[in-house]
Amino acid sequence: MSDTEAERQEKDLVFEYQLDAPPEKVWRAVSIPAFRDKWLPEQQLADAEPISTAPGEEVSYRMRDDEPPFLESIVTFQVRPDANGGTILRIVHGLADARLALRMPPAANSNGPWMMLAA
Repeated sequence: MSDTEAERQEKDLVFEYQLDAPPEKVWRAVSIPAFRDKWLPEQQLADAEPISTAPGEEVSYRMRDDEPPFLESIVTFQVRPDANGGTILRIVHGLADARLALRMPPAANSNGPWMMLAA
């Protein structure tokens, strides 16, 4: 794992839920548009099509905030069975807006560490 990937993982929001429903049912709810629209309206998606899919296990969507500055993020839904026949749903939400990748220029006022002048 690179340093960039490690930094990104630290900034991502990760939620994990244990559900009583079987994994197949949860997968349908997160991957089939007719079911997904009931709890995740299409207007919140930047694109209704997933950006990546591992059938039955993981699906990622590009989402957009509904308030300015309208930042975009990637939300990944990971589905796996638990020991009791239910499902563990893991949601990873990471900001992916290109505007956040812009680096701020260094301060113009030389705000660096203070150094003592030798006499």
